[in-house]
Amino acid sequence: MAGVTDRPFRNLCRAFGAALAVSEMVASNPALQATAKTQRRTDHAGEAEPISAQIAGADPRLLADAAKLNVDRGAHIIDINMGCPAKKVCNLAAGSALLRDEALVGRILDAVVAATAAPVTLKIRTGWDATRRNAVRIARMAEHAGIQAITVHGRTRADAFRGEAEYDTIAEVKSRVGITVIANGDIDTPQKARSVLRRTGADGLMIGRAAQGKPWIFREIGHYLEHAERAAPIARAELRAVLIAHVCDLHAFYGDFVGIRVARKHVSWYTQCLPGSIAFRHAFNALDAAQAQLDAIERYFEQLDAGAGASAPDAREELAA
Repeated sequence: MAGVTDRPFRNLCRAFGAALAVSEMVASNPALQATAKTQRRTDHAGEAEPISAQIAGADPRLLADAAKLNVDRGAHIIDINMGCPAKKVCNLAAGSALLRDEALVGRILDAVVAATAAPVTLKIRTGWDATRRNAVRIARMAEHAGIQAITVHGRTRADAFRGEAEYDTIAEVKSRVGITVIANGDIDTPQKARSVLRRTGADGLMIGRAAQGKPWIFREIGHYLEHAERAAPIARAELRAVLIAHVCDLHAFYGDFVGIRVARKHVSWYTQCLPGSIAFRHAFNALDAAQAQLDAIERYFEQLDAGAGASAPDAREELAA
């Protein structure tokens, strides 16, 4: 979710009911700490608490230093990334590539936990590939090292995002450790959320891709788990307000030049299931001024409002019904 879960998006997800929103990956390489990207990723001004900062790397000492640095910059929780499947991360022996070296995993966990009094959490996959599924062993190592919670994405690194998540592996992890276990992978509807909780016995759920363009999924899941019924679809007026506010926050956070470009992908996700969105997105992506983006969104929703219905149709919800 690097490039997606920036501070504006995290705050939005929290406002819709997410109990915790973890930062984008912060590289432990000290040579990158002064870059604009790292500075933005460690900027938590005004962020809803508790603040969880995710660190990535392969050197125990550098990761320990990164943990201390992020706590100094406002983080209340440190999350270690051992789940990212991206080639550029794995080629540096970081992310899910670490699952191939359990001895190194152990040294990293010990070093980071010892470096800070803040709680440390861990994100992993079920293993490197189908022949090396070691999530249970890694989870037991994490518990022994003092990790407070572990999130398991139900795929190996080799799976990337293909196929179905292995919820049985997550259930086995939960049965073998006493720390908090969070299930992750393919949780894209309230019904799926309840099903995964029941199947895995997990203490919580982590939502990633399903929140892109739909941050209100946290509200929908919370409502469904509490009331055993689906919440009313988001009204088009609320969607419009959320989108406008989000784009304004992106412009303010990144500055116009970068903010305009970051806004394009978010607007695409928000509108992909709305009528006439293909033509709208094509025109929107050619705009290079912040106010022009906001004006275009306003005009698009005015056109939608002139048509039938006041609620935003969502093909993903229709398919899940």
